[in-house]
Amino acid sequence: MVNRKPVPALRYFDPFRESQAFAPLAEDERHILSTVNQQIAAKRSLTDVIDFLFERTGTIFPFDRIGLSFVEENGRRIVSQYARASYEPILLGKGYAEDLRDSSLERVLKAGTPRIIDDLERYLEEHPGSRSTKLLVREGVRSSLTCPLIVEGRVVGFLFRSSRQRNVYTARHVELEMSISERLSQAVEKAWRIEQLEAANFAYMEMLGFVSHELKNPVASMVTDAKLLVEGYLGSLEQQQSDKLVRLIEKGEYLLDLVAEYLDLARVEGGELHLTAVPNVLFVDEVVEPALDVVRDRIDERRMQLAVDIPDPLRLVADCDPALLKIVLVNLLGNAIKYGREDGTVRLTVAMVGNKLRVAIWNEGQGFRPNDRSQLFRKFSRLTTPAHAGRGGTGLGLYNAWRIIQLHGGRIKADSRYGEWAEFTFEIPQPLPNTAAAGATVGGSA
Repeated sequence: MVNRKPVPALRYFDPFRESQAFAPLAEDERHILSTVNQQIAAKRSLTDVIDFLFERTGTIFPFDRIGLSFVEENGRRIVSQYARASYEPILLGKGYAEDLRDSSLERVLKAGTPRIIDDLERYLEEHPGSRSTKLLVREGVRSSLTCPLIVEGRVVGFLFRSSRQRNVYTARHVELEMSISERLSQAVEKAWRIEQLEAANFAYMEMLGFVSHELKNPVASMVTDAKLLVEGYLGSLEQQQSDKLVRLIEKGEYLLDLVAEYLDLARVEGGELHLTAVPNVLFVDEVVEPALDVVRDRIDERRMQLAVDIPDPLRLVADCDPALLKIVLVNLLGNAIKYGREDGTVRLTVAMVGNKLRVAIWNEGQGFRPNDRSQLFRKFSRLTTPAHAGRGGTGLGLYNAWRIIQLHGGRIKADSRYGEWAEFTFEIPQPLPNTAAAGATVGGSA
């Protein structure tokens, strides 16, 4: 009796060495591959890309499940980013991570060679430590085809097709999958990088909002205590002591301004800033006066004159989100005070012009040069003119204001005569556009 060597459960394929043995593509295969390659590039998200493969390639591949994983930590780990199956439940889903060391995928990663497992139950007997195989077997999966996703000569991830039948994948399926993988690799990596950046930005903004919120109350408390000391509520102070506390208050208020701007940014970028459109807002009472209350002390400190021009204020009503427009007004007034000329004038004008609410803030001062206008309203952008040198700020106030005005369906602009004055004006249509009135959300970067 002849002892035959058992057929291994695992096979690797060198698509370059074995390509000569591949038969020409059939007409239906060529058509499907052509359609897939055209459509893949048009899909933006990972879900769109793999859903398309799941729904359109069933006639040339046997599969009950598709999975997509990416290589992380310099080739040390893979993380599942997508899984879809024709059955439930899926036990190995998005977020599952496993080390690559000493796994059969390590060769796929290093050599870029596709892999077929004909019998997962037998493979699990040979590799009892494979957690992912245990989960797949529990799902009912019995065979799989793994194709590396290669971009610029490096493996960035793996596409897994799985079947609940044993021994279904052949060298022909490897060839077809490799025909798809070149275009697929570039598309899914691009989509993955976009999702990574969006996730990182969201996490950053969450952290920023948390830290800013935690700073706000203790800093405000310190400023309040220092003001009590300066104003003599706890006893008289020497001039030198008073001067020190005044500088401490100025630094604390500067920090509070930064905290407010970062909290606004965290809300904007985190998608938490919603427009709550309120009809017939008494604009002066609900927006203008609360904003002026915030900045009056700073106006007095710089000995500036405030001129308010509001024709018929009692009848000035508008559709808007008063809380958000207060943020805008405080930012614009704060800039006018910070960059305006000491002892100069700040003028606030509010009026209905046709079917638009128009608000303008003008100040005497250095203003900005014409070629600096394009830098305004951009995140973290700060002007570098001599007049702005040494002035604290994040470059966020105008950006946040721009986003809020956009949310209202309006426009904001800036004008200046360098060395003399600057003016910022925003207009909001009345009534609000349908998209704004419905409660749109601010999120992402413009």
